[in-house]
Order: sequence, then structure tokens, then C-alpha cells
Amino acid sequence: MKRGDEMDDDKILHIVEIARNTGKVKIGTNETTKAIERGIAKLVVAAEDVSPQEVILHLAPLCNEKKIPYANVKSKQELGRAAGIDVPTASIAITQEGDAKKDIEELVKK
Repeated sequence: MKRGDEMDDDKILHIVEIARNTGKVKIGTNETTKAIERGIAKLVVAAEDVSPQEVILHLAPLCNEKKIPYANVKSKQELGRAAGIDVPTASIAITQEGDAKKDIEELVKK
């Protein structure tokens, strides 16, 4: 899934919030990587403003290999907030969609 416009960011962050409230979300690159490798991630979201980029570069190819949807948002601060923490996070993995299942399916179709 390629980067769209800011509306896409809002939609993706909203999906993360819904999943956080009604499903399960793994926060941080290590937890995200484990969720991908175990095949339990339903959607992976990474922030574009991560420095150094090498921290998250392995996520997209890993998601492709495991056929897991992958999306980017601009801000690690906003991603952290959507995931329910007060600090920035480079990436998250939704492992149980909860009420966000339909939204994730729509996002994947795009």
C-alpha cells in the first residue's frame, strides 16, 4: 500500500485507534517485527519520520513476504497517540482488528 494524502493518514490513525480500543495492537518495532514473523499481524503501520530509517526498513519487505498489509503515516508522534501511548512510536502491528476489521479490509482494497 503506497502513501496517499493526509486524509489517508487520518483514516489509518483512526483504524489504529479503533483496533486499540476493541482489538489488540503491538507497539514498537520489536513487537511489530515479532507479530509479522509469527503471522499474527493484520495490518502494520510505520511512521515516515523515523530516524534513522534503518530502524523500520525491514518491515515492508517482511510484510510483503508474509502477505500482510502495510501502511505509512507521516508522524511517529501521531502514531504513538493513536496507539494509546504518550510517546512517539516508529511502528505498530494490529494483531486483532476488533471493530476495525471492515475499515482494514477497505484500506487493503485501495
